[in-house]
Amino acid sequence: MMKKMSISASKASLVLFLCQMISALDVPLDSKLLEELSQPPTITRQSPKDYIVDPRENIVIQCEAKGKPPPSFSWTRNGTHFDIDKDAQVTMKPNSGTLVINIMNGGKAEAYEGVYQCTARNERGAAISNNIVIRPSRSPLWTKEKLEPNQVREGDSLVLHCRPPVGLPPPIIFWMDNAFQRLPQSERVSQGLNGDLYFSNVQPEDTREDYICYARFNHTQTIQQKQPISVKVFSTKPVTERQPVLLTPTGSASTKVELRGNVLLLECIAAGLPTPVIRWIKEGGELPANRTFFENFKKTLKIIDVSEADSGNYKCIARNILGSAHHVISVTVKAAPYWITAPRNLVLSPGEDGTLICRANGNPKPNISWLANGVPIAIAPEDPSRKVDGDTIIFSHVQERSSAVYQCNASNEYGYLLANAFVNVLAEPPRILTPANKLYQVIADSPALLDCAYFGSPKPEIEWFKGVKGSILRGNEYVFHDNGTLEIPVAQKDSTGTYTCVARNELGKIQNEVQLEVKDPTMIIKQPEYKVIQRYGQVSFECIIKHDSTLLPTVIWLKDNDELPDDERFLVGKDNLTIMNVTDKDDGTYTCIVNTTLDSVSASAVLTVVAAPPTPAIIYARPNPPFDLELTGQLERSVELSWIPGDENNSPITNFVIEYEDGLHEPGVWHYQTEVPGTQTTVQLKLSPYVNYSFRVIAVNEIGRSQPSEPSEQYLTKSANPDENPSNVQGIGSEPDNLVITWESLTGFQSNGPGLQYKVSWRQKDVDDEWTSVIVANVSKYIVSGTPTFVPYEIKVQALNDLGYAPEPSEVIGHSGEDLPMVAPGNVQVHVINSTLAKVHWDPVPLKTVRGHLQGYKVYYWKVQSLSRRSRRHVEKKILTFRGNKTFGMLPGLEPYSSYKLNVRVVNGKGEGPASPDKVFKTPEGVPSSPSFLKITNPTLDSLTLEWGSPTHPNGVLTSYILKFQPINNTHELGPLVEIRIPANESSLILKNLNYSTRYKFYFNAQTSVGSGSQITEEAVTIMDEAGILRPAVGAGKAMASRQVDIATQGWFIGLMCAVALLILILLIVCFIRRNKGGKYPVKEKEDAHADPEIQPMKEDDGTFGEYSDAEDHKPLKKGSRTPSDRTVKKEDSDDSLVDYGEGVNGQFNEDGSFIGQYSGKKEKEPAEGNESSEAPSPVNAMNSFV
Repeated sequence: MMKKMSISASKASLVLFLCQMISALDVPLDSKLLEELSQPPTITRQSPKDYIVDPRENIVIQCEAKGKPPPSFSWTRNGTHFDIDKDAQVTMKPNSGTLVINIMNGGKAEAYEGVYQCTARNERGAAISNNIVIRPSRSPLWTKEKLEPNQVREGDSLVLHCRPPVGLPPPIIFWMDNAFQRLPQSERVSQGLNGDLYFSNVQPEDTREDYICYARFNHTQTIQQKQPISVKVFSTKPVTERQPVLLTPTGSASTKVELRGNVLLLECIAAGLPTPVIRWIKEGGELPANRTFFENFKKTLKIIDVSEADSGNYKCIARNILGSAHHVISVTVKAAPYWITAPRNLVLSPGEDGTLICRANGNPKPNISWLANGVPIAIAPEDPSRKVDGDTIIFSHVQERSSAVYQCNASNEYGYLLANAFVNVLAEPPRILTPANKLYQVIADSPALLDCAYFGSPKPEIEWFKGVKGSILRGNEYVFHDNGTLEIPVAQKDSTGTYTCVARNELGKIQNEVQLEVKDPTMIIKQPEYKVIQRYGQVSFECIIKHDSTLLPTVIWLKDNDELPDDERFLVGKDNLTIMNVTDKDDGTYTCIVNTTLDSVSASAVLTVVAAPPTPAIIYARPNPPFDLELTGQLERSVELSWIPGDENNSPITNFVIEYEDGLHEPGVWHYQTEVPGTQTTVQLKLSPYVNYSFRVIAVNEIGRSQPSEPSEQYLTKSANPDENPSNVQGIGSEPDNLVITWESLTGFQSNGPGLQYKVSWRQKDVDDEWTSVIVANVSKYIVSGTPTFVPYEIKVQALNDLGYAPEPSEVIGHSGEDLPMVAPGNVQVHVINSTLAKVHWDPVPLKTVRGHLQGYKVYYWKVQSLSRRSRRHVEKKILTFRGNKTFGMLPGLEPYSSYKLNVRVVNGKGEGPASPDKVFKTPEGVPSSPSFLKITNPTLDSLTLEWGSPTHPNGVLTSYILKFQPINNTHELGPLVEIRIPANESSLILKNLNYSTRYKFYFNAQTSVGSGSQITEEAVTIMDEAGILRPAVGAGKAMASRQVDIATQGWFIGLMCAVALLILILLIVCFIRRNKGGKYPVKEKEDAHADPEIQPMKEDDGTFGEYSDAEDHKPLKKGSRTPSDRTVKKEDSDDSLVDYGEGVNGQFNEDGSFIGQYSGKKEKEPAEGNESSEAPSPVNAMNSFV
């Protein structure tokens, strides 16, 4: 009954607290009772102790509490009362203590920094929250600094300092380049825990000008970048190797303090060449298993969930081939307070005793202090029933006025714990919660449990009576439970009747009556019996029952513990189950189950379905094995074998298989000899000398093979000379001065007699030499030493045994060992076919100088430099192999307009010969790649500004750019196409005389003398006439570029430019003076003068730039940017680029390449206005994916 109770949400929390009580009182989970009991307040929800808030959003400080009567709430700020009624920006939620500080409508988060504490109070006490420290997050700008280029010698170490601004919380640091590519890290180059970038040794490929440190501030959703750092590595030959030296930490030892439960991070980064390898050990102990991890190429040791046992000395060892360096970090694990026994709520009756225990541990040992209703207990109102003894409060003879909420505070220098626990003294008369006249029904001879759920304070005494005026129940035939339940272990028919429960304490008395009925058990007096029935017969199972007349039974039949088949042949009667026309699938176990509301019984029987004995079927099987094997007509090389076949088993024998065993050389191993048709029972067998034969026969029919017959008698043949010589004879030298002769040895079966040996003979080919021979045994290899390099030899290997030699063997040709080729190919010529393909020719080397088997020629070629950029890069040699005596080959995949070198080497089985002198050749120009980007800015009524970047791969000297454009109407139809040729040295163009509020599509590509490269496209829209006056349309074909108007020679233009230059000079002087005086000036002037990176938040509504705001000035940022913006088309994508990681948010950039934007979700795309690009997603989300 209790499980079916429903408790409202407001009462559920009260239930939770009452379930945690430690006292003699148990409060039943009765909704009506819970509504009537008083309870002190208990805090149910509060904000974290250290609460960092977003300065742009409303501040919500949570404080929820429950109690009876419902508590009221108040707050303190920095230790004094916080009057929320006097602050229009602060409101408190109804029926709650949660504060909402309105920042979005004029409030400033900085004005509400402080320490807040909530108090929940009712007539029975006051509970308090933790001290909640409110701090708005901060993302300050990078301090301005002048970064000098780093000139580093190859092999030296280098540290690039990040020094990010101090934010709240601290920012996440990562390094990228100007193209927003993550800088690769390795054992040699890695980022330290402080954000600095460490180079154990620098290499030429480290030279670059765009090492950029980025700082991401999560709360303000901004990312800032440091000014790019330039590194130039200069080479000195030879590069000096260096033994390890630790870059961080410095010195030989340091200390580290970490708190219990936190993650311990220890770092060691070393310089050296070759790059040192880091190893970690713990002195006097082992690193903790399952909690130790290595990160950052083992430069960082990470131990999770540290405890005091992890204190000790940790040594990092950096080692390379020249030596080692080490550093010892002494780790001390301290601990903020943590609970051993937190105080728990007490519910007491007047006059009872109780204790509150508060035990905590920590390092150092925490100090325990008590408060009563939020006031230090030393100055709280006195309570004669209360005594404080350190971490324990002892209560004696409590009264109702002793109800209060006590706070235990455990604190040390690393933190504190605060716990509320109430003492609730209740004086309540008895209540019986079991419904009156509740009826209990049980089966005779089973237990009966009669409930009497009660509550009262002091705890009532419970007594049971039978009948209205019966005597109190006592004795072993009853069991009285603490929760008031009366148990009758074995109920009988005479146990039926009325039972009365009486609850009394000093405040009153109450009673309740319940009814008990004892029923007769249900029984099956005629059970189903085991039946055997023939197929297509009829069978019936009986199930006759007896039950209590007041109970209604139900009968269910099951087959194999499942429902009966849905088949009309199954007939269920009142007392039986009949199955008509029985089939084989009716075989199984049938169960009769009888259920009433109080009990259940069952009985089962098995049905076996049988049939008349069937006609015996013909059995087909494998044949029986042959028997009575006999050998006759024994000769030296043959014998006759005969046998008697076994039973065919109704399937004719198709053939016999004869196998033999060589008991002399391979006992127990049977080999295939021959097979004969099934009608034949004798066979003449060919034999080999010096073999101890046994034979057996296997019969085969369509069903399968028989078991082998018993073996025949043994027959040992006489010895003879070997019939054959070793096979697979070869002669190959392993060294330049030897010849290794190998062969496959004969088996014992092939030896034909005892004493098997081999006569190995050799002589140099084409030289009038005699044969040299040796006789060896039990080997299959012989090495001839002192041979000339790579000369042919005639070789033969002959078998012999104690009876003589095998026939004369055939000769094979082998060669002594090879040596490396002596000379390089000569007369190497290169014919350049086109910009990506060349053909190389060479003269073959004399065969005598090859000194081995000529395998071919290898061409090594590599790019020296690009003729268009004059910049060198890491040399990556490529190799092409041309098999055989080929004297030319094609070199594909060359880069246009580049300088290459190549050489050629001859290859034999030993290796490569010397290289030919390097041959220099150059590839002609090719068509360029597409421009690196196309950006369209500054839309006006009739003009657009185009900016572009040169091709990443010019593949020659650029001669010009080709711009084509055409208007697009509202139905997406294209208008006339206009083409403009632009000099190669220009990077921007202003198109004038365009139609207002018109979309144009642009096609842009570069040209060399060879031809045009691939193009990129972009679309943009001129703005509408702000005055709303229709202007006459100007045809797109009449649009003109401003560069076509030659005004540079006009006098008025020269005068105007001189005035502008003089004005700019005056402004620069004024800015310089104001800066030296510490004056403030607008952001735009700062950026014009210094071009430093600065971050701006993005507007939430349209994804455009907001304005930089300081205490005095509010001015918009410039539109220009030196880094790709969201309107830049970039054609070179990388798997690790930020563009690939974009999620559709239109990220924005500042003038120096810094950028900001929401990176926690996606925005809807705005309608196209002005200039736009559909190909460049925001990089802001991508940056989050890197961190």
